[in-house]
Amino acid sequence: MCDNRRVQDLAAFEGNPDFVLSLARGLSIIEAFQDHPDGVTVGDVASRTGLSRAAVRRSLITLELLGYASHSGSVYRLGSRVLRLGFSFLSSTSLPALALPVLEEVSASIHESSSLSALEGDEIVYLARSAARRVMSIGLSVGSRLPAFCTSMGRVLLAALPERELRAYLKRVALRSYTPNSVRSKRVLAAEIERARRQGYALVNEELELGLRSLAVPVRTRSGRVVAAMNTGVHASRATPAEMITRFLPVLQEGAERLGLALA
Repeated sequence: MCDNRRVQDLAAFEGNPDFVLSLARGLSIIEAFQDHPDGVTVGDVASRTGLSRAAVRRSLITLELLGYASHSGSVYRLGSRVLRLGFSFLSSTSLPALALPVLEEVSASIHESSSLSALEGDEIVYLARSAARRVMSIGLSVGSRLPAFCTSMGRVLLAALPERELRAYLKRVALRSYTPNSVRSKRVLAAEIERARRQGYALVNEELELGLRSLAVPVRTRSGRVVAAMNTGVHASRATPAEMITRFLPVLQEGAERLGLALA
């Protein structure tokens, strides 16, 4: 299915003399590989981007010549060189570098994993992580993505959005039931996001995975702007929701405050 928002975004800038349409199209083609670990065909990418098959084919061939993609038969896959794009971001921003020692201190204090993420579109992207030696079925690392609506970090980040952007998100988001506890109603989701805004934290109880509870707080710059979220995730057998608030919330809040003070 064509991503109409992506097509509309490209069309909105075509009249700008400084807008490089070919670059924008290439980036949209790279994004079209998301959630397709087995690769994509020219037709798949054309359908997802709204671009012509001829334009997609030329772009994929260019990516292949540059080492960013490869193909077998009609199926294209991204090459490892594309990781340089993500590493360029991580190495160009001080946030992950500043966050890691804070996350390590948080994890050492609560004996659980802690993470930092930012909102990108309708998902959260993990920017830094300090992993405790626990076994969980969801494998997370820097660069991992999860839906914002059913994650604690996602909810505190959504709570920081301007009202107009939040309304647009709630209108377009498709809710998926990952567990029997997953939020199924946009009205309930809106209430949970408002609760996160009011409380200054979000607790998600087994909505993404049975047995997994997570607690998150926003990371604010000294000017008060929310730039990221910090969380911890624990197995339900190790802490009740009330215990997470009592034991973990003060540590997360202190860690987020220290990180925020280091940001401009």
